[in-house]
Amino acid sequence: MEYSDHEKNCGRSGMVVTWRRRFSSALLVATLALPGAVMAQREGVDVGGNSGFARLVPADDIEASAGKQYTEILMQAASQKALGSADNAQVIRLRRIAQRLIPFTNEWNPRAKTWKWEVNLIGSKQINAFCMPGGKIVFYTGILEQLQLSDDEVAQIMGHEIAHALREHARARMGKSAATSMGAGVLSQLLGLGDLGRTVTNYGVQLLNMTFSRSDESEADLVGLELAARAGYDPRAGITLWQKMAASSQSAPPQWLSTHPAGNTRIADIERNLPRVLPIYERARKE
Repeated sequence: MEYSDHEKNCGRSGMVVTWRRRFSSALLVATLALPGAVMAQREGVDVGGNSGFARLVPADDIEASAGKQYTEILMQAASQKALGSADNAQVIRLRRIAQRLIPFTNEWNPRAKTWKWEVNLIGSKQINAFCMPGGKIVFYTGILEQLQLSDDEVAQIMGHEIAHALREHARARMGKSAATSMGAGVLSQLLGLGDLGRTVTNYGVQLLNMTFSRSDESEADLVGLELAARAGYDPRAGITLWQKMAASSQSAPPQWLSTHPAGNTRIADIERNLPRVLPIYERARKE
């Protein structure tokens, strides 16, 4: 069958219109799929998504292991009469600050809604603090007393440590270790994650003493900065905190600082992100 020139042109026009419609639809879908590309940018800091390695290890197993270790740490401290009591002024202070930070954790990790948060104080000269997976927080008296921290500065430290848990840095490192040690071939057979769950027990001892990468620490700094701001704590305290930490480490770095890169670069990162969080802080302070 032969078509006239008019019919051919109409056919071409129809194909062009159809193609344009399909292209426009595809472009719309692609645009909506790009976070922040055209849609309004999220207020606050931008640290990207969590590491894909975290998905290789079950979160429930990590958090259960952390809870067990946390209980052992508290029992040991109690046996040495070093565990702060519920009516201790510093314990009350820490728990008050945590209560203001915790409501803003859910946006960073939906699992935080189900965490059984705990905040405790251990009497020790260590300049140290941590938050284990599942929201298990410990401060040592040394970091509070030797650095003479304000509430704003405590909120920066607590926010930083909470951020490690929210961003699942320990889980990601374990997943990466599992992938490396087991090999891609074996790993592909374990997508059900059952055996990987047992692997967690082999890494459990690492939770308390785990060191994070520089990028992990930078993420924790910025997420902690925002958490503190949303809770009404001055994010500029991040600068004074690190100045105090630097001054305390002139002879030898304290334990908390030894696994946390510090210096002018770190303060510069905080200063660069202050415009993102100061408006949040100003609003929170007025509420």
